[in-house]
Amino acid sequence: MPTVALFNQDGTQNGDVQLNEAIFGIEPNENVVFDAVIMQRASLRQGTHAVKNRSAVRGGGKKPWRQKGTGRARQGSIRSPQWVGGGTVFGPTPRSYAYKLPRKVRRLAIRSVLSQKVLDNSLVVVETLNFDAPKTKAFAEVLNNLDVKTKVLVVLEDDNEKAALAARNLPNVTVIPAKGLNVLDVVNSDKMVITKGALSQVEEVLA
Repeated sequence: MPTVALFNQDGTQNGDVQLNEAIFGIEPNENVVFDAVIMQRASLRQGTHAVKNRSAVRGGGKKPWRQKGTGRARQGSIRSPQWVGGGTVFGPTPRSYAYKLPRKVRRLAIRSVLSQKVLDNSLVVVETLNFDAPKTKAFAEVLNNLDVKTKVLVVLEDDNEKAALAARNLPNVTVIPAKGLNVLDVVNSDKMVITKGALSQVEEVLA
């Protein structure tokens, strides 16, 4: 069963904490993680691209010349696609790029990235993160005490609003609740700081 150090808010070690082996001790599956990251990135796409087809371009209501007798090809509108200023054929239209992987695959992906954090010694477990007021300076001091100076993901228990407010203005710091833990945020971080309460919530869901 994997074990990591448990720290206090002031950076002192407060013993060890045992992690659930089914979540933090599996062999990471890189293919599944790749698929999960691509799925999340696709879901983040806005998909608001659009062009004007011949019905959306202004003008072109009148037939430019009569059907026969001019020696020229027949034309019905000056906004047909072959005309300069005409509509676009088969252009992009607004759409959603979102799709879903099977639930078991998504669960395996999040377990894989969490296990990789343990293997890389990039998981920091904190007893609790309590603040009298949501002060950014106070949260920065906590990260300094924990010797976390790189791109960090902070996972909090769902009701820790003061800590979430204190950390949201810090550069290179992403704060999410335990129920919002996802593959893309974990992969994008160099260090992951999680409170003991949030760890319990994650293990309860993924176990």
